[in-house]
Formats: sequence, C-alpha cells, structure tokens
Amino acid sequence: MSTAPISLLEPQSGEEAMMLDIVRKIVAEKVAPRAAEIDLKAEYPNDIKAIFAENDLLGIPIPSEYGGLGGSFLTYVKVVEEIAKACAASSLIVAVQELGMLPVMIGGSEQQKKAWLPKFASGEWIAAYALTEPGSGSDAAGSMHMRAERVEGGYKLNGTKIFITHGNVADSIAFFAVTDPSKGPNGITAFLVEKQFPGFKVGKREHKMGIKGSPTVELVLEDCFVPDSHRIGAEGEGFKIAMKVLDKSRPGVAAQALGIAEGALTFATNYTKERMAFGKPISQQQGLQFMLADMRTEVECARLMLYEAARKCDEGAADITYWSAMAKLKCGDVAMSVTTDAVQLLGGYGYCTDYPVERMMRDAKITQIYEGTQQIQRLVIARNLVGKWKPTGKG
Repeated sequence: MSTAPISLLEPQSGEEAMMLDIVRKIVAEKVAPRAAEIDLKAEYPNDIKAIFAENDLLGIPIPSEYGGLGGSFLTYVKVVEEIAKACAASSLIVAVQELGMLPVMIGGSEQQKKAWLPKFASGEWIAAYALTEPGSGSDAAGSMHMRAERVEGGYKLNGTKIFITHGNVADSIAFFAVTDPSKGPNGITAFLVEKQFPGFKVGKREHKMGIKGSPTVELVLEDCFVPDSHRIGAEGEGFKIAMKVLDKSRPGVAAQALGIAEGALTFATNYTKERMAFGKPISQQQGLQFMLADMRTEVECARLMLYEAARKCDEGAADITYWSAMAKLKCGDVAMSVTTDAVQLLGGYGYCTDYPVERMMRDAKITQIYEGTQQIQRLVIARNLVGKWKPTGKG
C-alpha cells in the first residue's frame, strides 16, 4: 500500500518548501534577468552554476553521507521545473549534474561513491554523460563502436561520442564502451573519464536551435588510458547501468519541459490581460480563452504525471521505466504545444526576440528529442503494455 502524501503538488516537507522558496528567489533575481543574454551569447553561464553550487542545488538527490542534501527525486524535479520556467539552459546545470553522477550512484562501489559524489554535490566537478555515437542515435547498444581494450592496470578507450551536453565544461564524464563485441549489450562497460586523462579531446561544438547556453559537443578518446579504479561496475554491466540511469534522468528532462511550458503559459496569460484590441483586453476574446484553458489543462496533467514518476523513482518502484517514459513523453509534447500556442497568442510580438516565448518554443523542441525521442518513449510504453513479441517458429 502506498504511503505517498495525498497531494504531490504540495511541498512534502518543510525542507522542500524552504528550498523551493530559495530557488524561486534565485530564479527571479539571478536567472531570469540573464536568460535572454545566455541565449544570445550561447555561453555556458558559469556565474549561474556558481550560485547553484553555493545553494547546494547540484547535489539534491545525493545522500548526505556523500556530501549531498539527501533530498528526494520529487524535490529535484521541482527544482529543475522552477529554473526552466525562466531559462531552460540554466535548468540543465542541475539536470545534467544529476545525469552524469547517476552511473556512480547506481553502479559505483562504496569507495567510488565516497571519492566522487562529494565533488559532484559541491560543484567542484561538473558532470556529463556520454552514450550517443555517430550513427547510433536511438540504437545505443547495437551501434556502439567505442572500444575499451584491457591493458595493464586499466583500459585504453578509443572512439567518438556526439551530442554530449556540457562535455566541454565537464570535469568528469561517464563513458560507455564495448569491452567484448561478441556479447552485444552485455559486452558494454561503464567508465568515469576525467578531462585531464591523456587522449581525452573535445571535438566539434554544435550550433543549435535552442538551449544555446548549454554546450553540446563531440568527445573523442584516442588511446585514452582509464585506470581500473575508474571502471563503474563489472565488465559487461555498462548498458544495464545506462538504462537504469535513463529511468531516473528522463523525469529531469520532463521537469525541464514542464517548466518551459509553465513559463510560456504564464507570460502569454499576462500578455493577453494587458494587450488591448477591439476596445478590451484580448483575454476577453472567447477563442483565446479556450486556447488558454487547453494550455493550462495540459500543463496540470503533465505535472501530475511527472510528480508521480518522481515518486516512483524515490520508492524504487518496479514500473519506473514505464512511468518515466510516460512523463517524458507527456511533458515534452505539452512543452511544444503550449509554447507554440504562446507564440500565437502574442501574434507578431511572439515571433520577435524582445519577448521570451520564441526562445521557449525553440528550447521546448529538444525535450521531444534528447534522453530518448518521443517515438522511443512510445515504444517503451507499448512494450510495457503488450510485451515484445518473440517468434516461436510454429505456424
């Protein structure tokens, strides 16, 4: 029987309420005024990262014995959501920190957790996660070409990863490489690679439609020696670790999407109350009222699904893969539809960079693509419903 509170929408503790108040103040005073500039200059906002670190926002779900706050995933997604209301790129400072340290939390040894998690929690280390390769995309396991060759004292890694968020500013990155090609997904191993390791190189930086203040780069390993101490889990456990990470990181992307949608809806609603046409605020036009009503309904539906997925992360529920996929699917689609409608509600102004909704629409699109496309989420959901068919060989 579930012991979850009656309403996940309310703060689950005094500590959570206090943290969310702090985050809202930081967002209003520091993040929102910088959001347009961050997008325009396409620069990683080190000043915002420092503020987040000072306020312990980079280690929310890390247990207190490893230097974190020991907070819940529910608190974590609410924090990402609050930041994304103003600046999607800034919200990824928190979300990608969680993504990059999750392999250690999930598959790391006690010694590794004690050595590395405090560095992630304090912000001393910026984290990243390197799974995708050229030509792989959604087929992460079947098309993985990065190799890890056993050598004395560790491994030599060779290969290229692409679309790595924060790869050029990260101090350590979780890499996944093939140690035994004959075993398919069971031949993939996880490693923590530090940027100072010889053979680690940052390649091309992508020029993107949105979230421009969050750098996305190519990472190249050329005979990069990784000591045994930096292998996460046993050989062959890497792909299982990677998939468990996605179960807990997809709600973070969903939270980002929800925050973007909420920010666009709030701005558009306020705009319609002030914009006059035909002698009255355009918010009094029934057609626009119906648009706002649909937008608000979709946002609230997405929020309930996300918070339930986060609760299941906290409980270690057996069906977390299913719920994480549904939350990511719903929130990403809502972000795209709500921001598109927000641009429409502002008319010509919505199309101009003087107003934030065009930026929010550009930022929203990525939430339907990364951390697993919406098509992959539907596949995950469907397989949880009906199973994966296996031919029996019988007529």
